[in-house]
Amino acid sequence: MPVSATVRLLHLFRWALLLISTAVSAESFTIESAQVSPIGNGFVLNAKIKYPLTPRIKEAIDNGVPIIFIQQFEIIESLPLLGKYWQWSETLWASDIRYQLRYHALTELYILVDMDTRHQRNYSSLSVALDALGTVKQLGLPPEHLTDTDNLILQVRSGLDLNALPTPMRPGALISSKWQLTSPWVAAEWL
Repeated sequence: MPVSATVRLLHLFRWALLLISTAVSAESFTIESAQVSPIGNGFVLNAKIKYPLTPRIKEAIDNGVPIIFIQQFEIIESLPLLGKYWQWSETLWASDIRYQLRYHALTELYILVDMDTRHQRNYSSLSVALDALGTVKQLGLPPEHLTDTDNLILQVRSGLDLNALPTPMRPGALISSKWQLTSPWVAAEWL
């Protein structure tokens, strides 16, 4: 292999490593706390999610692009078959809540809409809207799956629905690390 081809290959490898390290170092959404509490004959989830947005996403919101946030929940039954080494797991229930966040330039308000109920709340700043979005309060869990909670795990995560972006923005967002902010699954604490 000629020396110039080897040098080009090394430069290409260095750029690939730089891109990968940039994607890994990007901040993502964080589940700061998640607790399941008994209430009456059922259980409710209370959680706090931190939504650090990249400048690219803030710019999109401030320019009127509606951004869809997804909060996902799963109840998993996990039975140990060989102690801690091998677990049998089955997803008993999965659900998500979708919220749309957009900026209304005329009123200078950030509008947060629950996509299922169409309930709308208005906020004067982006940080207050994100704080409200990140507060999951008294979310009722399905009682039919919670009769025996000993082997149950409730997992929570949050992310963006990049497929809901306007068509011209979608390809760039799907490959850009500036839009990949989904949190990892976090197991809730049973109180």
